[in-house]
Amino acid sequence: MAWETLAAETAYTCEGFDVITETVRLPDGTETEFDYLSEGESVVILPLTPDGDVVVIEEWRQAVRRVNYSLPAGSVESEDDDLRTTVARELEEETGYEPGDVTHLTTVEPANGFSDAVFQYFLAEDCMPTGERDLDYNESIQVTTTTVQSLREAASNDALRDGRTMLGVLYYAAVER
Repeated sequence: MAWETLAAETAYTCEGFDVITETVRLPDGTETEFDYLSEGESVVILPLTPDGDVVVIEEWRQAVRRVNYSLPAGSVESEDDDLRTTVARELEEETGYEPGDVTHLTTVEPANGFSDAVFQYFLAEDCMPTGERDLDYNESIQVTTTTVQSLREAASNDALRDGRTMLGVLYYAAVER
């Protein structure tokens, strides 16, 4: 069933992702082109305070033209020693919180029909607001806390629209608790 990749080129590049065009040979011998979005690996963090509250962010999302309620997340960078380094960096940069214990929850390919994105989900416990935020130039983020139950309710009434967050919250509620 595997396709043979004959050639590949970057058709478009911008900050955050590339569009890759590959020439492939299908199992029946047909040659065709396949395009996909390449954005690399990211971490998605479910940060819990010592009291069990969830640290969440509200962020403007231009593509959907509204404020999005979500879990902190960010890209793995080449200098990261391991994914826990990425978790600590992204959590502090976006929220000012620093994690205590960090545990891997699951790995997801959210749209593997047209993207090579991989989301690594982590639970960060005993998070404390002792760090310093360092937002990117194009991030407009406010930080707040809520409960897992409130996030579950938001998921059930269409108030939680971010896919990464929806999956993380529901995974945690179904599997981890």
